[in-house]
Amino acid sequence: MPAASIRRLSLTNFRSYRAASLVLDERPVVLVGSNGAGKTNLIEAISFLTPGRGLRRATLEEVAFAEGDGSWAISAEIEGALGLTMLGTGIEPPQAGETTGGRRYRIDREPAGSAADFADHLRIVWLTPALDGLFGGPAAERRRFLDRLVLAVDARHSSRVSALERSLRSRNRLLENLNPDPHWLDAIEHETAELAVAVAALRSETMTRLQTALAAGRGAATAFPFAEIRLNGWMENALLSEPASEIEQRYRDVLRNGRARDAAAGRTLDGPHLTDLDVTYGPKGIPAADASTGEQKAILIRLVLAHTALIADMTGYAPLLLLDEVSAHLDPSRRHALYDALTELGAQVWMTGADPHAFNDIADRAQIFDVTPGQVSRASAAV
Repeated sequence: MPAASIRRLSLTNFRSYRAASLVLDERPVVLVGSNGAGKTNLIEAISFLTPGRGLRRATLEEVAFAEGDGSWAISAEIEGALGLTMLGTGIEPPQAGETTGGRRYRIDREPAGSAADFADHLRIVWLTPALDGLFGGPAAERRRFLDRLVLAVDARHSSRVSALERSLRSRNRLLENLNPDPHWLDAIEHETAELAVAVAALRSETMTRLQTALAAGRGAATAFPFAEIRLNGWMENALLSEPASEIEQRYRDVLRNGRARDAAAGRTLDGPHLTDLDVTYGPKGIPAADASTGEQKAILIRLVLAHTALIADMTGYAPLLLLDEVSAHLDPSRRHALYDALTELGAQVWMTGADPHAFNDIADRAQIFDVTPGQVSRASAAV
């Protein structure tokens, strides 16, 4: 199956790089360097070619080069679904009275509306060390992970999630009044219910597809054993069997009947903004949170591999895969199995690591780059 790949990546005033440029082919990319050298900064730059705030969820000003003027730019020449395309994003120097300049997006040097427009050319999936504690952490982190999975399927999903959050905040502010206008509440709850169902429906559809993809490999002998997933949210589950219009009206009733309760709590106590993702470690039949650190890493990798394959099946093009310090908590046999699985996927994979020997099993199939503070260069010899 064809796969999207970056053929040239250029950074200007981004994080630790005043300027950097990489020329690449379609093979996996390995970035090797000491801790703090700037490996993650490179793949974070790539992650800004999707909607949102990148894999670190940084603000626009946080990623600017410390000694620059506040502007930064990322450009990538992509071999993707629509051929060779140049994608670019960044911010201009802030004007007087501004803390940051406006975000800009370009496709083949022509203005684009948002990073969602890049999805026609490139889809991106990532796994970072910040996700290692996902299963035992707060529900909000799993929900964010869930929405990232959905976003790779539908690039407009994040805008719907943001709109739902704004609508809920507006409702909460109205409820702070002792005698809120019922007509305004009706209007905002009507909007909230529409957005809630749109968000929940796409989550439900994506998880159903991912469940099928995970189940298909259940009996396979693999270092990354099967996992079972389900959404812990009444709206997402109801949408599997009931019309969206009925769910929408039911949620409006929930909101209307819960006004006094939500006013007392200072927040809306029911809805998809509270949905959780339940994950079970298949071989032992236990919650993923109760699995060992290595088992949890294996589950995450299994989910990401299945999701990557799902996107490839749905779009006809394998997405880009960003794996930051992926070898952490993996024993040598699992590392070897991971590299074989990545090769089978056919996607261009970007991996980072401090230990060059951790990539020995894939060195002959990859392009290796040495990363030092502020600089990146192709390795002179195999790892």
